[in-house]
Amino acid sequence: MYQKRKICVVVTARPSYSRIKTALQAIKDHPELELQLVVAASALLDRYGSAVNYINNDGFEIKAKVFNVLEGENLTAAAKTTGIGILELSTVFDNLKPDMVITIADRFETMATAIAASYMNIPLVHIQGGEVTGNIDEKVRHSITKLADYHFVASEGARERVLKLGEEEKSIFNTGCPSIDLAKNVLINPEFNFNPYQKYGGVGACPDLSEGYVVVMQHPVTTEYADSRKHIKETLHAVKDLSHPVLWFWPNVDAGADGTSTGIRSFREEHNPKHIHFFKNMEGEDFLRLLVNSKCLVGNSSVGIRECAYLGVPVVNIGTRQNKRERGNNVIDVDYNSDEIKATILKWIGSPKPELSNVYGGGDAGKKIADLLVNLPLKFHKTITY
Repeated sequence: MYQKRKICVVVTARPSYSRIKTALQAIKDHPELELQLVVAASALLDRYGSAVNYINNDGFEIKAKVFNVLEGENLTAAAKTTGIGILELSTVFDNLKPDMVITIADRFETMATAIAASYMNIPLVHIQGGEVTGNIDEKVRHSITKLADYHFVASEGARERVLKLGEEEKSIFNTGCPSIDLAKNVLINPEFNFNPYQKYGGVGACPDLSEGYVVVMQHPVTTEYADSRKHIKETLHAVKDLSHPVLWFWPNVDAGADGTSTGIRSFREEHNPKHIHFFKNMEGEDFLRLLVNSKCLVGNSSVGIRECAYLGVPVVNIGTRQNKRERGNNVIDVDYNSDEIKATILKWIGSPKPELSNVYGGGDAGKKIADLLVNLPLKFHKTITY
């Protein structure tokens, strides 16, 4: 009897689910593949917007959950969370016995997936390798590249970089980013067809969005975590007196997140802004629909570099978190300075929307990934040949 190839995908953070969703669906639908979905780390934590409800509503079965996040949101907690992840995921892999494991992007939790699979001789596929940002994520990403057996990169620049890192050309595939698949669906039908306050709750005022609004998503930078509260205060004061409503999304669970969160709460208590609403999380397509209808995105999320390039959404990119990443002409980079941030927001509000860019793919990555997984040899070691 023919056995399907078992593909274990580990989702460790809320943005990773949206970033891999179309590949999950393509794997699930493929007659020669069996999806084993594992959800771990901050993707399970409600205060960061648990992804589990969205995963269940989308019809995916979760094979295992790994609770491994230590409280603290500092560098020590990040290191220990990674260690616990290795212990727990090793047990999960031993139980599921996958033919291949997929790890996504560059967060510290993904390192645990890569190490556990590598030491257990399970072929490792890395999605979104080869990108550069200039912070700790870059170290993690390139380390996973060296552990991985196959590389599904999101851009041509990333493919060339993985090749320069010494990986075999036949193991590197430019599939584009699966998150662009969702953006493509939204671009086909961009209508703002839901009420975000009713559907997602959140806290704060509920300003009228009919005349346009600004979206903010800003995470702490792990190499600058001690300054996270100072950084977020600059952004808060930049949007304090905007005439447009502001929809603000909670930060990731990174070192410095306590400072970011405390800064936001303190600002709310002191100023009680009537034009700002705060959300934990949102379904991927709803979030992209919100973005495509916005005046601009403010902050330092990679969604501004990836999906917003494809959607033509203006971005005010703050600070160093996305340094050196390939980008379209939709991004203006600014420092942690409230006057500079506000001036750039106003510039985008008064300008035509930028041209669309396919720098991270054209919207068919999920199918490409599933088709590749069927036929790739199940190798789990690499030999230097030159």
